[in-house]
Amino acid sequence: MSSFTPKQVFPRRKPGDTPAPRGALSIYDPIYLGLDTRGQPVHVTLMYRNILLGGEPGSGKSVALGNIVSHAALSTDVDLVLIDGKLVELLPYAPVAKEFVANDMHKALRVLRSLQAEMDRRYLHLAQTGRKKVTNKDGFRATLLAIDELAFFTVTVGTKEQQDEFKTLVRDLVARGRAAGIIVVAATQRPSADIVPTSLRDLFSYRLAFRCTTESSSDIILGTGWAKEGYSAKDISPDTIGIGLLLAEGGIPRRIKTAFLTDLHVTKLVRRAVHLRRAA
Repeated sequence: MSSFTPKQVFPRRKPGDTPAPRGALSIYDPIYLGLDTRGQPVHVTLMYRNILLGGEPGSGKSVALGNIVSHAALSTDVDLVLIDGKLVELLPYAPVAKEFVANDMHKALRVLRSLQAEMDRRYLHLAQTGRKKVTNKDGFRATLLAIDELAFFTVTVGTKEQQDEFKTLVRDLVARGRAAGIIVVAATQRPSADIVPTSLRDLFSYRLAFRCTTESSSDIILGTGWAKEGYSAKDISPDTIGIGLLLAEGGIPRRIKTAFLTDLHVTKLVRRAVHLRRAA
């Protein structure tokens, strides 16, 4: 994968009603992911949407997750809540996170319960105002919840009851969080039905499948039937890191190559994000 600088990756922030430090981005802006097969830039707009990422270890999933979290870090109109079962992937962004959770099931559940309560408070506001979704004029900040390695919390650590509660909380936040300004970005290795049940997968507006070893694993991320239609992440060569199939609501899977942030890029980016958020 070719590397890039933050200037190449992130679009200039559009003028809006809410003042922001010069150079800051917005979570309402499209997020750059990489290039398609024609060399055209690929963006996703995640405000009022969610995205699920999956694939084999080393396929590029965490890189794509980092692209999204990097944009959010530079966006002063969104709070970051990061849950990282592997600890190392999202840790560099901890200085700009409202909450950072490592491999701690008790803290993860506490943070998710708090987000659920905040979501309920926002829905009460919507009910009282007759609105359908919160905006940046309602006084509520957008929240991006990024979870790296769902399987750690849903099948590996904790009791069966805790794992079930984790799944239930995440599903509720994905199902109802969109209108409340809560974005969920979830990633998992080795996709399987016990980690990403159909009832959860189908709630995600965007799905991005990287290299999978079986067609069924690919379908667990993209949706049942896509492999038979010729869209299978199993066909991605193990040697091509960063290649994935991106599916948007109402569309067909689109082959993309994700951009790559080096560790140095991330370090500089987070330093800049800290400065921007202090100035906001």
